[in-house]
Amino acid sequence: QVHVVESGGGLVQPGGSLVLSCVASGHIFSNNVMGWYRQTPGKQREFVATMHSGGSANYADSVKGRFTVSRDNAKNTVYLQMNSLKPEDTAVYYCNVAEYCSGSGCRDDYWGQGTQVTVSS
Repeated sequence: QVHVVESGGGLVQPGGSLVLSCVASGHIFSNNVMGWYRQTPGKQREFVATMHSGGSANYADSVKGRFTVSRDNAKNTVYLQMNSLKPEDTAVYYCNVAEYCSGSGCRDDYWGQGTQVTVSS
């Protein structure tokens, strides 16, 4: 069983910065993607940023240039550096691990419990 735990959320003023961390444990295939999604009440969970185990990263347009995703494969840890935060960034942020096995069509997703990020003055 794969366990995913994120941390680092909190209250920050507009324009401030925050760093989120996520640690995954258990059996994880080497070919995987780790990253972040966020959700506010009444809205669908949306993609924020991810990074493949090979190093390639993807970002949502709304955070591009402000957020940076990175990971430490040896520690099965992914980070989200958030700069120039805006009130619209307020949400519960969830860590996701998507692993891919050797066979075609093989994929499993695991989620953390979420951490609250509030951007307000």
